[in-house]
Amino acid sequence: MRAVQVTRLDGPDALEVVELADLEGRPDQIVIDVHAAGVNFPDVLITKGEYQMRPNPPFIPGSEIAGVVRRAPDGSAFSAGDRVVAFPGLGGFAETVVADEFVVFGLPDSVSFEIGAAVPMNFLTCHFGLVRRGRLRAGEAVLVHGAAGGIGTAAIQVAKAFGARVIAVVSTEEKGVVAREAGADEVIGVEGFKDAAKELTGGKGVDIVLDPVGGDRFTDSLRSLAVEGRLLVIGFTGGEIPTVKVNRLLLNNVDVVGVGWGAFALGDRTFLHSQWDELLPMITDGRLDPPIGGTFPLERASDALNEIGGRRSTGKILLLPR
Repeated sequence: MRAVQVTRLDGPDALEVVELADLEGRPDQIVIDVHAAGVNFPDVLITKGEYQMRPNPPFIPGSEIAGVVRRAPDGSAFSAGDRVVAFPGLGGFAETVVADEFVVFGLPDSVSFEIGAAVPMNFLTCHFGLVRRGRLRAGEAVLVHGAAGGIGTAAIQVAKAFGARVIAVVSTEEKGVVAREAGADEVIGVEGFKDAAKELTGGKGVDIVLDPVGGDRFTDSLRSLAVEGRLLVIGFTGGEIPTVKVNRLLLNNVDVVGVGWGAFALGDRTFLHSQWDELLPMITDGRLDPPIGGTFPLERASDALNEIGGRRSTGKILLLPR
């Protein structure tokens, strides 16, 4: 099989496409032929050895895929020929991947492989962040940073599906178009976003800020919150991990909430399927419809990761191995 391999931790440009023996996996694992693989910011970090998970080279990156079951163990809920989505954690940038059954989900015929592969990392993270960690209630106002990216567009759609008003923060007019098409109610620029958010909420502030960017906007994100507001820390695509003076939390009784979906979900083998079961009806009826920002063959995996690492991408970036 063809696969994208990290042979040294020198970033996306060091990726290599190699020929490897077909995977067999353990007898209790599911073997899946990959039709689409999602590309995410952690994939950029892992090629540099900068992610919290640090596998030793050589390894195949890629945490989420959609494809067709080649082989399933006896007694499995799946069988050869089934269309599925999976969150293997590693190994997705290849023609074939193996996965434990608890990270494999059925994919209806009405949903494309591209849409399926765009869901796990971004949409399940945002669902966990907004609904469980952020305690989102219908009618609340949610401000989304990085709103044109994969996490940002997912956050917009999940928040809207659960009844929120969404204010999207973007860095360019072009990205503003993407955020509006994803469903944002209002779009504002990065410069002066605090004052703009206050004005749009009649001086009250927003109930939730979802921040996958970090960096120097963190303090103004806190200042954008209403009384008992929640700032959801998703990641740090801006590079800098911010710090907070905790006295700021006292002023309006606000929360800074960590959103570590992967570690939480992998620690509870029932949680992922409960999320998938809740979101799948919204995927099939189109309420959740990931915008696909670009598709790349395996041979251009470096380009795909550099689009994300350079913060040039919008929507979801995918690799198509077949």
